[in-house]
Amino acid sequence: MDSSPWVRRTLRTVVVVYLVLLVGWPVSLVARNAFADGLETFQRALADPSVVFALQLTAAVAVQVVLINTIFGVGISMLIVRYDFPGKALLNALLDLPLSVSPIVVGLSLVLVYGKNGWFGGSLEDAGLQVIFAPPGIVLATAFVCLPLVIREVVPVLTEIGTDEELAATSLGASRLQTFRRITLPAIRWAVVYGVVLTLARALGEFGAVKVVSGNFEGRTQTSTLLVEQRYQDFEQGTAYAVAFLLASVSVACIVAVTFLRSDDASASTSSARRPARPARARRTGAPTKADA
Repeated sequence: MDSSPWVRRTLRTVVVVYLVLLVGWPVSLVARNAFADGLETFQRALADPSVVFALQLTAAVAVQVVLINTIFGVGISMLIVRYDFPGKALLNALLDLPLSVSPIVVGLSLVLVYGKNGWFGGSLEDAGLQVIFAPPGIVLATAFVCLPLVIREVVPVLTEIGTDEELAATSLGASRLQTFRRITLPAIRWAVVYGVVLTLARALGEFGAVKVVSGNFEGRTQTSTLLVEQRYQDFEQGTAYAVAFLLASVSVACIVAVTFLRSDDASASTSSARRPARPARARRTGAPTKADA
C-alpha cells in the first residue's frame, strides 16, 4: 500500500504510543517497584519457603504441561491435517475453545467433572487420586488453557508441506515411525519449538483456571501467580513485585527467543530460496559424460 511519509510517521507514532501505554509502561513499573530496594527485596522473597515452593510448583506444572501438550498437540495436528473423518470441523472448532472462553469457566467445568461430587472425581479419589485442590488439577487446568498453542503452530506447516515426501518414503518401505522421525518431524520442528515456547510462557502465567481448581492453599497448591495476588492483597507488595518480575522475565525471554528463532528460520529459508541451482555437471550419475571421456 502506497502512502505519503507523514501518514506512515503518524501511523507509526500512534502504534508505538499505544503499545507503550498498554504494555511497555505498566510492565516497566513492575520492574521499577521490584528493584525499589535493590536486590534486598529478591533476597527476602527467595528466603521465604512459601515463595520457593510456589516457584517450584509453577516450574513443575509448566514442564508437565509442555510435555503433555507437545505430544498431544503434534498428534492432534497430524489427525486434523492428514485424515478426514466425521466431525472433523467440530473438533477443529473445539480446539479454539480454550482461547475463547474465560479461564474461570474452564476451572469451573473441570471441578464439575473431576471434583469430589463430579462425574469422575469420586471414583478417582476412591482410587487414591485427588485431582481438584491438588497439583494434578493445576496441571489439567493449565494444559486445557494452553492446548491450542502447539496445534495452531503445527497445523499450517503440516498443511503447507503436503504428503508427497511422506508417500515417497512409504513407497520405499519406510514404516510410519520412520517416516515421521525422518520426514515429518524435521519439517515441523520449528513450529513445534514455537508452540513449546508459547506454551511455556502461557503456563507460567496462568491464573484464573488454576485459582478455581487449586484452592490456593499456601505451601500445597499455591502457584506463583496466586502467591502474587495474595501477597499484594496482604500489603506485601515487595514480594509480590519481585515474584511478578521473575514471571514476567521468563515470559519475555521466551518471546525474545521465539522472535530470534523466527528471524533465523526466515533468513535460512530466504538464503535457500536465493541459492543458485547446482550445475547439472556436478550431479554425478552412473551415465558417462563427454568430460569423463
